[in-house]
Amino acid sequence: MTLVVGTAAAGPQATPAPAAPVVFPVLGPTTYSDDFGQPRPGGPHKGIDILAPKRALALAAEAGKIKFWKSSASAGCMIYLYGTSGTTYYYIHLNNDLTRRNDNRGKCVAGTAYAKGLKNGAKVSAGQVIGYVGDSGDANGLHPHLHFEVHPGRGSAVDPYQTLQHATHLLFAAPRGMPFTLKLRGKVTAVSEDALRLKTRSVSAWPMAQKQPTMTRNLLVLVPSSAIVQSVRKLGVPGAAIDLMSAEQGQSVELWTSAAPTTLKAERGDDVALSASLISLVAP
Repeated sequence: MTLVVGTAAAGPQATPAPAAPVVFPVLGPTTYSDDFGQPRPGGPHKGIDILAPKRALALAAEAGKIKFWKSSASAGCMIYLYGTSGTTYYYIHLNNDLTRRNDNRGKCVAGTAYAKGLKNGAKVSAGQVIGYVGDSGDANGLHPHLHFEVHPGRGSAVDPYQTLQHATHLLFAAPRGMPFTLKLRGKVTAVSEDALRLKTRSVSAWPMAQKQPTMTRNLLVLVPSSAIVQSVRKLGVPGAAIDLMSAEQGQSVELWTSAAPTTLKAERGDDVALSASLISLVAP
């Protein structure tokens, strides 16, 4: 598959992903820094605090088995994820509020701290929703965040900063096999007769009602012959049918994907894991 921009003769080639990257443990916008080892009242910080909105989805970094932990006053609601690689991940300060306020009226149970329907001891897949970000334990009243620890070989905690830096951010999260549709908005970077590469600036997912309004990702999407390609004056209105090859680099685009069953490749946005059903290109 050779991509071109306009009538250029050659285009960008797909670059291989890092070997076995983990899934970033929170879906959506986050803020974090390398605060591992910083002095804290209970000793050096053993993880990294990932700031995120309350009840943001906490995701399994890799496939493995989970264990609920509810009896720590400092950790609050917590999950151990025993990864199949031999690494253990700690998810600390999960949600314990029943409302948007800091009410502390919830318990460390599925649906509040842990993903709805999740059971203690369950096997989980990479990227599966396992909990909700909060401020339980000694984070009470602070900005909601996930305290995330990495313990290779079930041993001592190591700095997870590089793990997070190289982790894969998912476009969406849903149970494997569940039908999904995405709306991607961004700019065209390259095009071929059967594919379009775009620099995505936002993604919305249905029927999960998930939206990431500030995502920046380069995605290569398959464009089958059945896809509708149109030129529009503004997004969200009908337009005139055009040939995909007339797309220009830097042109604003809105792309709806075909309904398809959820896979990890689709959640990650792997090259041609997504297929377009409707492409709207904003006329210059």
